[in-house]
Amino acid sequence: MSINTNINVEKNLSNINQKIKQAADKVERHVEDITLIAVTKYVTIERAREAIDAGITNIGENRIEGLLEKQAQIDANVNWHFIGTLQSRKVRDVVNEVDYIHSLDRKSLAKEINKRATDVVDCFVQVNVSGEESKHGLDQTSAVEFIESLADYPKIRVCGLMTMAPFVQDEDILRSSFKALRALRDEVKNKELSHAPCEYLSMGMSNDFEIAIEEGATHIRIGTDLVGSELKR
Repeated sequence: MSINTNINVEKNLSNINQKIKQAADKVERHVEDITLIAVTKYVTIERAREAIDAGITNIGENRIEGLLEKQAQIDANVNWHFIGTLQSRKVRDVVNEVDYIHSLDRKSLAKEINKRATDVVDCFVQVNVSGEESKHGLDQTSAVEFIESLADYPKIRVCGLMTMAPFVQDEDILRSSFKALRALRDEVKNKELSHAPCEYLSMGMSNDFEIAIEEGATHIRIGTDLVGSELKR
């Protein structure tokens, strides 16, 4: 295990909140419309508690084991987001334990969520706007049809779309990815589907969240820049 103890979560959060405000002000958005999700997949339960004590109210995990372990030991009023790839056979372990699933991208997964959920689940449909083979998600051309087909699954509400932009420094490439997701979100939203209000955009991480905000992100997922990285990846 590699431990980094030189992390001040409260200070990091203050710095990030300042950057969020600057990005929002630049495009005349309200910071209240932007949800910061602390991604705690690489940190201990103690570090996750530090984030919550600093004011974080949304926690994101990409491993079911890490999510359940933290939930069992953290007694706090927070929203839990599952942001990792979700195997259909693992749905039963997580679907009723989280407030949001950010990685719905196939019918078999939708079927299992609908089967296992006790209440309606808010899901982000994951779209691979960059077309990179290393990334999960639907391609843009099939996303709308997929979302329309989810009307057959009453336990699923498509609250928005999610993507991971390419890990590059080229601002034009990043903006292009975020713009594409926003355009797709608007297309779905304008259909006024009762099962898919599709109001939100989950996009932007530590390296690109300011650009994502400028392009309309409502949910940003920040790990290392906020809570550090204590556990070996």
